Amino acid sequence: MTGGAFSLSSLYPDDRFEILEGETVRGGLKTGPNHRFCASCMSWLFTVPDGFEGFANVRSSLFADAAEHRPYVDMWTSEALPLAQSGAELKYETVPDEAQFGELMASYAEWDGRVKQ
Repeated sequence: MTGGAFSLSSLYPDDRFEILEGETVRGGLKTGPNHRFCASCMSWLFTVPDGFEGFANVRSSLFADAAEHRPYVDMWTSEALPLAQSGAELKYETVPDEAQFGELMASYAEWDGRVKQ
């Protein structure tokens, strides 16, 4: 759905995410993950991932300060283009187990934002 080598997003719990203005509509294939689009311009804004209904995956490219949001975790690397590398600290062929999310959020909170060389 991105038409590019990356689909960058930032995962936020519901209590840290709020739509302040406008309406969204479901887009994409309309099955599976709940992809939400701007009802006016049809830009892809965020996704509520299957099994993670308490979270919103917000499109990082929409942030006013997008360059400040470095990737911490790459998921679905099994589907990545061979040379597409984000420099994320952690990589998963698909997604981490749900049981790992608490540990991942704690390690992200301690991360200083620098990419390891």
